[in-house]
Amino acid sequence: MSQLTESETDWRSDFPIFKQKVTYLDSAATSQKPLAVIKTLESFYNTTNANIHRGVYQWSAKATELYENSRKLIAKFLNARPWETIFVRNATEGINLVARSWGANLKKGDLIVATVMEHHSNMVPWQELAKRTGATLEYITVTAEGTLDMNSVKELLAKKPKMLAIAQVSNVLGTINPVQEIIKMAHEAGSLVLVDACQSVPHMTVDVRQLDCDFLVFSGHKAFGPTGIGVLYGKETLLRGMEPFLTGGDMIKEVKLEGAKWNDLPWKFEAGTPAIAEAIALGTAIEYLSDKIDAVKNHDEELLAYAMEELQKVPGIMIYGPTNPIDRCGAISFNLADIHAHDLASVLDDNNVAIRSGHHCSMPMMDILKVPATARMSIALYNTKEDVDALITALHEARKVFRL
Repeated sequence: MSQLTESETDWRSDFPIFKQKVTYLDSAATSQKPLAVIKTLESFYNTTNANIHRGVYQWSAKATELYENSRKLIAKFLNARPWETIFVRNATEGINLVARSWGANLKKGDLIVATVMEHHSNMVPWQELAKRTGATLEYITVTAEGTLDMNSVKELLAKKPKMLAIAQVSNVLGTINPVQEIIKMAHEAGSLVLVDACQSVPHMTVDVRQLDCDFLVFSGHKAFGPTGIGVLYGKETLLRGMEPFLTGGDMIKEVKLEGAKWNDLPWKFEAGTPAIAEAIALGTAIEYLSDKIDAVKNHDEELLAYAMEELQKVPGIMIYGPTNPIDRCGAISFNLADIHAHDLASVLDDNNVAIRSGHHCSMPMMDILKVPATARMSIALYNTKEDVDALITALHEARKVFRL
């Protein structure tokens, strides 16, 4: 059996939940939280709990400072500017914000393009936008290998869409999409691009300037931060031209009986009392991640390659998506013989191995794979080769249970 490396041991020890003897392989759904993030939440509520931006007393001023400093940390991590970095509840809200606010520009006959591998959160808002405006929505297909069909990309971009919605990394297949290349192609065709970076931010450097994306979203809870907080990046010129998604509270600069004037960026899109503690703690999570992101990328690539190699040795295993580990990031979806993914996950849970089973909020992708569901193991910086070994042992136990 494999041994823990020194760096793996150090990272894992940062996460108090691993005092419990569970092999956690479901980080694509939500990541665990380092002690620093937990302490940030505790400290805020113990010492600084106050509403932000309006109060002149010390607690409010300190809470505002922490909130805005967190925004600056996250903006730096993305290579964005703070006023282009908007706090939302999660990536889903960020996408809906763009679909509602920017989407008001669309009209009948306009084209929106997405990929068939998108999470429902980057598909359904565009479907609803098409319904509201009379626009059409078409999809980039995937190859048998589980990568985007570049011929399909070219064909759809030739139709001059207004928006392309694309995941940087598939949450089902783990496929790393060539988003920088595709963004360049989309811009040449006159299309804006929204990138879903939920599955990429915890594993690799995400630079919005280098990508040249128009919008980008990620959820804090998948990047070692709390639930209930996420980030929308948008280019300043686009954000300035968009009407707010929600109204009321701090997104207002002035109100008269006849109407209101909106606040400046980024607060124009942050209506009501925000998730203050969560936003501050997300800054802690991003700070924790940013100083080790290159090492994390190498760790994750090595661990995923090891998992692919070991899984392929299990009789009856069917792995979906790219066969070359270098084309993957974070996740591996698979099935074992004719065992339903839910039944398999239950047996693995009996062996203290936690994986995800189901359609992974990507039902169209299941239709393409011609399966009702898949099992999915997904990793993060705290996982080790011993976790993979535990999964493999549990899969062999499942074979015994189902008499394979």
